[in-house]
Amino acid sequence: MTKSQTATRLGIDNSPSEEHKASMKALCENVLEPVRKRFGRPVIISSGYRSPSLCEAIGSKSTSQHAKGEAADFEVIGVSNYEVAKWVQDNLSFDQIILEFHNPEDPQSGWVHCSYKNRADNRNASLSYDGKAYTLGLGNG
Repeated sequence: MTKSQTATRLGIDNSPSEEHKASMKALCENVLEPVRKRFGRPVIISSGYRSPSLCEAIGSKSTSQHAKGEAADFEVIGVSNYEVAKWVQDNLSFDQIILEFHNPEDPQSGWVHCSYKNRADNRNASLSYDGKAYTLGLGNG
């Protein structure tokens, strides 16, 4: 959840605080572990916690939920990213689920971004992102 080749290459400290660790634990317990159990396959995390400096270095915002320990980008090997996102949307509490760079003609394309705050503050917002614009909903898969 904290390893970053970019941070290593640029000498950026990507160490989370105790508060960030608590947020990552909540994300793992409430989203990532239920996904792993549902699909019976490893959850491959491509991006978890990113310090504000790392976020800025990769062109993201320092206010990203990744910088709070609340978000992860992931895939489940052998399962359509749409199917994973749809299952999360229909079965779990979450803040945002974003199906990013997904092409319905290639089920393995893109990845799933999911954030988790806590049950009281989660927005349960579903979005898609094609690299240009965000749209409401997950699309057609």
